[in-house]
Amino acid sequence: MNRSKVRQVVAAGALTALFVFGIADHASAQAYISPFLGYNFGGDSGCPEVSNCEDKRRNLGVAFGSIGSVFGTEAEFSYIDNFFGDTPGTSSSVLTFMGNVMFAPKFGVLQPYGVVGLGLIKTHAELTAGSLLESNNNHFGWDIGGGAIIYFGDHFGVRGDLRYYHAFEDLEILNLPVFDGEKLDFGRLSGGVVFKF
Repeated sequence: MNRSKVRQVVAAGALTALFVFGIADHASAQAYISPFLGYNFGGDSGCPEVSNCEDKRRNLGVAFGSIGSVFGTEAEFSYIDNFFGDTPGTSSSVLTFMGNVMFAPKFGVLQPYGVVGLGLIKTHAELTAGSLLESNNNHFGWDIGGGAIIYFGDHFGVRGDLRYYHAFEDLEILNLPVFDGEKLDFGRLSGGVVFKF
């Protein structure tokens, strides 16, 4: 990994720590963890739109952080298998790690929110026949989106979420430019549960 990549990874980690530990109003915030399941669409994913897509790529992940009655912070991990599609003899994946700030005003049992953040988007691709060619790329990127949490008591809720991810760098796989100078981007629609403590 060259120095530029190392600096990007360190910057992403530092920003995530700042978001998670330094911005939320911890006096009134509650910690939470939220596992989720979703799929990707638009941009460089296999689905051009949210609906009417047969080539959905499952996205698994977990978010954790703290949330108050107006603001919150979170760190989010997600994993996408076969992001670039099912091609015989190849495999691919995308891993994201984002630190986000949240604007989340609470209205009774409903808490809509908007998020924006920075972090790491890691792509992996390889030819599975003997793994002769393999590519791992780390991209500094950003995300933006929103959703809502509906609470069923003080410590449990369900969550719907829509986000957009965009890398700051052009994407190369196996040392070849994949998207002709474009930067990796995609949307994600997901749902999950929220445990507050």
